Amino acid sequence: MSAYIRAATDVGGTFTDLVFYAVDPVTGRCGVVRTAKVDTTPPRFEQGVMAALKKGGVQARDLAFFAHGSTVVINAITERKGAKVGLITTRGFRDVLEIARGNRPDLFNFDFRKPAPFVERHLRAEVTERCNYKGEIETAAVLEDLPAIIAGFRAEGVQAIAVCFLHAYLNCTNEAMVAQEVRRLWPEVSVVASHELSREWREYERTSTAVLSAYVHPISKLYIESLERELSGFGFRNTPYMMLSNGGIATVAAAKANPVAMIESGPASGIYAAAYLGQQLGEDNLIVLDIGGTTAKCALVESGEVKIVTEYHVEKTRRTPGYPIQTAVSEIVEIGNGGGSIAWVDAGGKLHVGPQSAGAVPGPVAYGRGGTSPTTTDANLFLGRIDPKNFAGGEIQPDWNAVRAAFEELGRLLGVTATEAARGVVRIANANMTNALRLVSTNKGHDPRDFALIAFGGGGPMHAVALAEELNVPKVIVPVNSAVFSAWGMLLTDLRRDLIQTHLLSLGALAGPIISEQFRGMETETAGKFTEDGIDTTATKVTWEHQLDLRYQGQEHTVKVPIDCGPAGVDIRSIAENFHAAHERRYTYRLPNAIQIVNFHLVARIAVAKPDLPRKTPTGRPLSDTIRARRLVDFDAHGIHEATIYDGEKMEPGMEFFGPAVIQEPVVTLVVAPRHRVTVDEFGSYHVHLSHAGTA
Repeated sequence: MSAYIRAATDVGGTFTDLVFYAVDPVTGRCGVVRTAKVDTTPPRFEQGVMAALKKGGVQARDLAFFAHGSTVVINAITERKGAKVGLITTRGFRDVLEIARGNRPDLFNFDFRKPAPFVERHLRAEVTERCNYKGEIETAAVLEDLPAIIAGFRAEGVQAIAVCFLHAYLNCTNEAMVAQEVRRLWPEVSVVASHELSREWREYERTSTAVLSAYVHPISKLYIESLERELSGFGFRNTPYMMLSNGGIATVAAAKANPVAMIESGPASGIYAAAYLGQQLGEDNLIVLDIGGTTAKCALVESGEVKIVTEYHVEKTRRTPGYPIQTAVSEIVEIGNGGGSIAWVDAGGKLHVGPQSAGAVPGPVAYGRGGTSPTTTDANLFLGRIDPKNFAGGEIQPDWNAVRAAFEELGRLLGVTATEAARGVVRIANANMTNALRLVSTNKGHDPRDFALIAFGGGGPMHAVALAEELNVPKVIVPVNSAVFSAWGMLLTDLRRDLIQTHLLSLGALAGPIISEQFRGMETETAGKFTEDGIDTTATKVTWEHQLDLRYQGQEHTVKVPIDCGPAGVDIRSIAENFHAAHERRYTYRLPNAIQIVNFHLVARIAVAKPDLPRKTPTGRPLSDTIRARRLVDFDAHGIHEATIYDGEKMEPGMEFFGPAVIQEPVVTLVVAPRHRVTVDEFGSYHVHLSHAGTA
């Protein structure tokens, strides 16, 4: 029996990444991890996936497992390319979506305008029904209202329908009945009901979740089915898996049913890969930085754990609250600053970088594909940080004339030289990324000096050391295969489902049996969902994690606390003490007040086979053999220095040197400013020990 291949692809805004390795079916040993990177191909993203498989030389007959992460959901929302949606809700509540919340991100901005709802008022229909706050059905849904509503939606060209009723998170009887009837009356239309996505309270957030899921449902379903067809035509005979925002993978059936669960699929896998690598390295506290071609993503790993939240907002900025989505998401801060982010000057003569991106087409000016606006990548190339002979892995010869002309024009607008303009682009990009890193660290009470910064993505290593200097982080870690790290993370994740149920309950002495009963019921329901996805839970071990969202009586916010909910029941006193400690860590104080349970959070996992992290075997090669050249590099605040250029592919464990240096791999460049010390670990990852930490 020949070796089989496990593969994963991650579709980003600029590039599509592939990671794969062979597994010996007899010994179970994993072969060398191989990678490929190609341009993303919007709107037919699946073509880029197939191009990556072809470039990597993957044979269909050998492919046994395939996982996939994509930006198709978030892109459809931000680019307004989803379906025309109609909303069916409880009579009297059609305007919940427009009333929204009164919270202003910029407290003193009295010119604040709420974001426009995704469903216009004339497409928000009402049905007579009522479930009270206890979950009791007071009025059954009047199904006779539906034919007229559907006729109106048909006339308006509606393509998807969201159904969201008052208090359906407690009792979904009316909502499920209406959704079923709509599907019967109009089989062709996409129908999404809120209880299928979220069991948490808050009417506006739940309605927004249902609407946005309906908005992307047709396009995501079409995309997943197109990918399935392409893989089937390629010869892949198994079912692909989709990466979810909660850090797990799901079957394509589950992903099509709940597309908003994929909204941050690619970044989530990178965060979990970082946590996994950190465990191998003994680094449990990590600030995670993923810089791609379009965006920069930041997250925090504390004590080896990735924080999961359900308070996610699309397009949230300092000026707008964005659109809430109640889905389990790894806590991520994302900004429009990547390698392809465009530099521009506003009417007041101020320089900006991003959020607009050059994407893969036309791409940075250096690509020579017609781009004229300089990007962060162009600036790094112009300043000597990127080797022009190694640009895009040596596959592209930079258009130097176009790059020089672009920065000369930018400098003219700013009244500076072309070199100073390029430095300005890098400084502003770094400042934007530093602010994002602070949002996940210092702004949440964490001291960056207690963390290591792990950087990946095509642009992460380029900027990581400068960002660590600004934040006083003592060490930067750049993992092996950092340019495709998120795709690699998909091969490390398990099948996962999160079920969150709002159930207000005082944490008193009598709460123990109620807590156990609630979780047992949720386990039964989740096991049923796995069965619907074609997974035999009787033959496959499911592990359960139990968490409670707790607060002091009268508070608005909650703190998530893991609990032990075994056959022996729960320890109320231990839960209370863990909550007091967690609340004090986050908010610096604890109270003698009564404690209230708000949400029950169940995590179900089914483990999948994972590769061992391959170790590099030193050959005794001297460091001098890895030196490719020396060239002048602009290190900004550190000045211009002659830097030693190292070949990263020849680096071996145990090697050590100091900056100024640049480590080059085919699609990764690690820039190391003077005085910082670099070591290579047993896996081939780079560790940059910053001189300000006294480690040089």
